[in-house]
Amino acid sequence: MPGEGGEKTEKASPKKRQDERKKGNVFMSKDIVTVATVAISFFTLQYFVGSFVGKLEENYRMQTQRAAELATLGPGDVMQLFREFCGVFASTILPVMLVIMLAGIVVSGAQTRFLFSHEQIKFKMSRLNPLSGIKKLFSIRSLVELVKSMLKIILLTWLLYGRIRDAMARLPLMIDWDIYQAAVYTGEQIMGLIISVIIAFSAVASADYLYQWWEYEKGIKMTKQEVKDEYKQMEGNPEIKSARRQKQREFATQRMMSQVKDSDVIVRNPTHYAVALKYELEVDPAPIVLAKGKDLIALKIVDEAEKHGVATIENKPLAKGLYELSQIDGVIPDEFYQPVAELLAWLYSTREKETRKQ
Repeated sequence: MPGEGGEKTEKASPKKRQDERKKGNVFMSKDIVTVATVAISFFTLQYFVGSFVGKLEENYRMQTQRAAELATLGPGDVMQLFREFCGVFASTILPVMLVIMLAGIVVSGAQTRFLFSHEQIKFKMSRLNPLSGIKKLFSIRSLVELVKSMLKIILLTWLLYGRIRDAMARLPLMIDWDIYQAAVYTGEQIMGLIISVIIAFSAVASADYLYQWWEYEKGIKMTKQEVKDEYKQMEGNPEIKSARRQKQREFATQRMMSQVKDSDVIVRNPTHYAVALKYELEVDPAPIVLAKGKDLIALKIVDEAEKHGVATIENKPLAKGLYELSQIDGVIPDEFYQPVAELLAWLYSTREKETRKQ
């Protein structure tokens, strides 16, 4: 049946999700990573750009002045100037690059919970299959990626057009500006454009995030048969569990029967109930139930008691009450203290009289 076997209609179970995670199949939106990394990079550069420019200007002036003071510029001098430039570069650009790399790692790890799976880097012959590549070209995912790319191009073109149009409107005024004013204005336009691009692409990335989540959840859905098979695997086959429980009951019954010989008395309701009691005055706080049973088990308890010479007393209400309210290897309930005490007292008295007669 389609709904029973082949159609994936059930949400993925926790075990299924864990298995997919071990394979490296986790949910992640690459657009979110890209946009977040670009945004963090931009704002980091914007924050440190003043410091960068200052250090570069200072280094440029120092190297120019030193070069002017030298009579001749030898290879050693050139190497010294180059090392100084590398030092400035390392103290300005490298920290920013590290921040950008760390941002990409954190954003990716936030989605995948920092998963690293060897399954994704293993060599698989199926990846070399040209038919698989052709199928991917015409898949829904490829269509979505194409739509996203076209949307990004349209947004970027529209934003660039808007900025250029505004700049063209100011062009007559820029004729009277000096280089510094023009540079400041150009920088402001570039910054504004980048912020607009980040905002627009963030909207696209948010839509992509929702789509990727929907596609991932759809991809890991399970059929009803898979759910049943997994349940059997985790909980055990119902038939095997039933057989195991039967074995446990048989073992418990055998153990219970082995204790009947140690009891002091069997309280029975001729054939329906039987309860084996034991009481050691110096050891037990109250009489202990060593065995109890109903119908066939009750008859077995009585037979076992007779084999070992254990006294059997018929008391219908007491036998039924002890069977229903007591637990094996537990003391009898409080409400039965008085009748059981009277029963045991009569039993001990009878035994004492028989002993005297002998």
